Amino acid sequence: MIKSISLSIAVITCAYLQAQETTIAPKYSNEFLSLGVGAESFGMGNAVVASTANANSIYWNPAGLTSINKWAEVSFMHSEYFAGIAKYDYLGIAHSIDDKSALGFAAIRFGVDDIPNTTQLIDNNGVINYDNVTSFTAGDYAFMLSYARKLNVPGLSLGGTTKVIYRKVGDFAKSFGFGIDAGLQYHLPKHWKFGLMARDVSSTFNAWVFELDDATRDVYINTGNAIPQNGLELTLPRIILAAAGNFDIGSKGLNAGGEIDFDITTDGKRNVLISANPISIDPHAGLFFGFKELVKVRMGVSNVQQFTNLDDSKYWGIQPNIGMGLAFKGFSLDYAFTRLGASEANYYTHIFSVRLKLDKPKNAVK
Repeated sequence: MIKSISLSIAVITCAYLQAQETTIAPKYSNEFLSLGVGAESFGMGNAVVASTANANSIYWNPAGLTSINKWAEVSFMHSEYFAGIAKYDYLGIAHSIDDKSALGFAAIRFGVDDIPNTTQLIDNNGVINYDNVTSFTAGDYAFMLSYARKLNVPGLSLGGTTKVIYRKVGDFAKSFGFGIDAGLQYHLPKHWKFGLMARDVSSTFNAWVFELDDATRDVYINTGNAIPQNGLELTLPRIILAAAGNFDIGSKGLNAGGEIDFDITTDGKRNVLISANPISIDPHAGLFFGFKELVKVRMGVSNVQQFTNLDDSKYWGIQPNIGMGLAFKGFSLDYAFTRLGASEANYYTHIFSVRLKLDKPKNAVK
């Protein structure tokens, strides 16, 4: 039943993109790229643009790659959404070229597998035939290549990311896209860091192609649905402003800090704390407490939204996030426990991610 609902979602997605012979810029385009990566980031309410300093910087802010102090770093995350129906994976590899520059590559997949295709459930004679039910996968893929470099201004780094996007809904539809992200980080000598991330600064595009066989076209026509047409979809820019702090507590190795980010979207009025047209602002923040670099406990708040009761009264809800991390000799294991949707929603998700720092191989070419 749940996967039948997933089929409905896929059909609605196709219907949403249908009949577009001109370029469109809908809200929530390529939204799988707004989920975030890394359990340490989820635990902080995804407020990490100013402080990110590892292989996950490829996604969060490529300028953070200049903080990698090893020859290479690998990051991997796996998570599952909606009772395991959707799988979300991230793999990032970063390489420190020298003391001023770094390079990174990352791949993201968000997919729903084994979705029943019931478009041919009823045959030409009007008889239900379950043998006609097949299955398909709806998958979203992104491949990112980043470069970062420290500038002549002390503490200032600049980074950029080119990304290629591939989205596929079974044999029904597919799209290819391309976009550019750019980021800055500025680190003051002691406690403070600031960040700016311009996501989809080039207005990322997706060119959709629909491939429907005659039988599927007949289903669309007989059910009163318009036949989807090829089209171009734009993802408008999003600007993220961030500030972070990190402070020692006494002389026992204890430390604490936090960050606050402001996501500024440009695609129209959204249900966020500051909602306007065409710009909306969504703040989110996180705190952490740690012992040296060995242990960290994290907490954050995000998705501040207004909801409506059955009696039409309004109330505000938030998404809480908690997590922790362990690190030892270049190996890091992070965990986050987060809820999806409204503050009272029951979609709890456990997220794990690992990072591994690698020294330069002894036989590597100098």
